[in-house]
Amino acid sequence: MNLSNESAPETRATVLVVEDEAHLAAGLKLNLELEGYRAVHARTIREAASQLVEAPAIDLILLDVMLPDGDGYSFCQQLRDSGHYIPVIMLTARSAAEERVRGLDSGADDYLAKPFALPELLARVRSALRRRHWQKPATAAESALGTLSFGNARIDFDTHEAIAFNKPVRLTQLELDLLFYFAQNPRRVLTREELLEKVWKLHNAPNTRSVDNFIVRLRKYFEPHPDKPVHFLSHRGSGYKFVPDGKAAP
Repeated sequence: MNLSNESAPETRATVLVVEDEAHLAAGLKLNLELEGYRAVHARTIREAASQLVEAPAIDLILLDVMLPDGDGYSFCQQLRDSGHYIPVIMLTARSAAEERVRGLDSGADDYLAKPFALPELLARVRSALRRRHWQKPATAAESALGTLSFGNARIDFDTHEAIAFNKPVRLTQLELDLLFYFAQNPRRVLTREELLEKVWKLHNAPNTRSVDNFIVRLRKYFEPHPDKPVHFLSHRGSGYKFVPDGKAAP
């Protein structure tokens, strides 16, 4: 490996900044972007949960402890309890040892007291991203061997390659994971809540239309006529059903 690349952002990693102080959030976002990262911002826990659902991929979270709708400790614990292994660095004005211990016990990977030196923060971000690269557990799609074929589509979950109508389709990790879960549960109506919990690993997530948006994408990729789907069917008031053969039950 070229040593000059080791300090570069991990494949243009995306960092979610959860901070309600506007000037601090803007400064963090700017400096992360200057370092080459993508940065997105959430002011509240609710907004952070929505970002985790809607963003293509979040690689690291900078999490303030005191937020308008709750505390970072509880949110971090919820992430870990639901199977989210995204690195979390807590940022807080609370510097007492017991507070740092509480943060780490809740599942945070690191803890930095305000005010902090920017070079130290960026070093901790690089370190956390390196550890994620070394230790990241395989997702369901990554660990699955085999393919899914339906209609004019073929998806290889091992190589992440997809083809539809004889053309390659570039899928995000969440789109792959969603397809994998549908493939595990053919012809069964899956609620939005179940999909958020099983695919996004979020329990009690805010009521967003994100699942619907992902279904629209899958229909655009794989349905012969996206406005008249035969594989990804809606069940009003319930959720969605995947029909591999395109033949809905009478």
